[in-house]
Amino acid sequence: MQKALLLIDKISTLFGQIFAWSIIALTLVVTYEIFMRTVFRAPTGWAFDWSYILYGTLFMTAGAYALARNGHVRGDFVYRKFSVRTQAWLDLVLYFLFFFPGMLAFIYSGYGFTWISWLINEKSTFSPNGPLLWPFKALIPICGGFLVLQGIAEVIRCVIAIKTGVWPERLHDVEETEKLILEAAEAKAAAEAQGAAR
Repeated sequence: MQKALLLIDKISTLFGQIFAWSIIALTLVVTYEIFMRTVFRAPTGWAFDWSYILYGTLFMTAGAYALARNGHVRGDFVYRKFSVRTQAWLDLVLYFLFFFPGMLAFIYSGYGFTWISWLINEKSTFSPNGPLLWPFKALIPICGGFLVLQGIAEVIRCVIAIKTGVWPERLHDVEETEKLILEAAEAKAAAEAQGAAR
């Protein structure tokens, strides 16, 4: 089971990392626009379209990656005080109460937006030669699908944590600074307690 969970984590990570490069394109577009606007007083007609498309792409495609890394925002100051089993039960209930219904609605409505956009060959109205929007809108149901897949892995993790009292392993490529500080403080406190016991 652990191998399957880590495989789903790898898929979500790969998807997020591929599209993470859109931040480079977004930076170049915004920098070029600012340069043209301030130095040559010649703003572009296309920069706004590409900036919101690239930002939206980055935001949507990072969702499953953040979920795989347990990086979404939650009320940690309360949550971390609970036992692992209580955390898992809370997560499990919230996944079925909010996450899956929200993601299924996201996929359903995103598919509708994409289909209509494709039928009318929708282009952006913010610039004279606006880009096609249906490829951008197609990311909505695709990203929703990746989030549902990762959500299934998270539900399995919750069930395992309820049974064992320990969270299953997950992939890590970065660590929160707060987590590293807390681990260092706990190690220091343990070393001091051990030194005092001698």
